[in-house]
Amino acid sequence: MSKTPENDGKPWSAEDINELKHLASENTPTRVIGLKLGRSEESIYDKASEQNISLKPTNQSPYG
Repeated sequence: MSKTPENDGKPWSAEDINELKHLASENTPTRVIGLKLGRSEESIYDKASEQNISLKPTNQSPYG
């Protein structure tokens, strides 16, 4: 059984959302964002979708 993240169920602050935007812009893996913010990956995906924050890598060439 996995451990419950420290901020599980707590509302998102403006600071949390800004940190999510910053980490996503640096192509930080979702799992790492979750660990830094104390939230589950599902919560990260939900909030990113709600705020129109892309979690897809932006600087990777498909041709290596």
